Amino acid sequence: MDTTSKFSDFVSAAEIRDLSEPSSIKAAWILLVNWAIIAGAFAIAVLWPNPATILASVVILGGRQLGLAILMHDCAHYAFFRTKRTNNLIGEWLCAVPTRASVYAYRDYHMKHHRHAGTPKDPDRVFVHRYPVERASLKRKILRDLTGRTGTRALLLRLKSFKVSRDYPWMLFQVALFAVLAAVGAPWAYALWWAADLFVLPLLTRIRQIGEHGVARERDSSDPRENTSTTLTSWWERLLIAPNNVAYHLEHHQCAGVPSYNLPKLHRLLKSRGYHDGFDCISSGYVDVLKRAVREPNLSNPTGDGQRV
Repeated sequence: MDTTSKFSDFVSAAEIRDLSEPSSIKAAWILLVNWAIIAGAFAIAVLWPNPATILASVVILGGRQLGLAILMHDCAHYAFFRTKRTNNLIGEWLCAVPTRASVYAYRDYHMKHHRHAGTPKDPDRVFVHRYPVERASLKRKILRDLTGRTGTRALLLRLKSFKVSRDYPWMLFQVALFAVLAAVGAPWAYALWWAADLFVLPLLTRIRQIGEHGVARERDSSDPRENTSTTLTSWWERLLIAPNNVAYHLEHHQCAGVPSYNLPKLHRLLKSRGYHDGFDCISSGYVDVLKRAVREPNLSNPTGDGQRV
């Protein structure tokens, strides 16, 4: 492991400039695909309503809710569309609002994560600082997600601070979504969006967070190869768990200005030049991520701090 090597030893400034060039055409296509998948998820349940299609719809919708949040994240970095104005406009109304978020508020918060990654000041550290955990602890977390306890708690916290002046865009989206589904004769399908939000999205968010920083070997290090991880995914994982290239998180932390649609190319470039060599920073799918997230039990101190998690 060579911790003295610099990023510039592996990739040139000119290459990073080329990779950091946004393409509004690519961004528009990706946005369209995400919304087409959302429409398709509703369609399979509406056209062929049965337990299997309804379950599939909810799972896919959960993945695309995460997908919209990821596109909001890209817009927050001004690394999706070419102009700041378009990133703000699209990031807010077509990505953030459906997920009960704001690209502006998220940008302020998320930039702190990038500035302080690998330090106690990282605002996202709280989500992963206990990992790895015991198998029983991870099972409890997953059970809370799947039974809706995590999602319901998050919703109640949101409603507790609800303000019409701030949250009216989200209200408009909810009304519009219900109106569209009612217009096609399936108002009941509106519940699928909420089922995905309460029962699927929390689990996907947890798995994503574990894969990004929870399995990192040295979270206190300033080297992204030690405090951040990348997960190599299959097609179904990209569809359901890690949409829009979010799994290339190490590359994103190293070059936050590179659009997500260019991260696979950056990963291949760095891999070919030995950037990852000697560092345990790559997971092979999310089964591997969950295995890495589990440690051997310690009967005298089950969670490392005497608390049940």
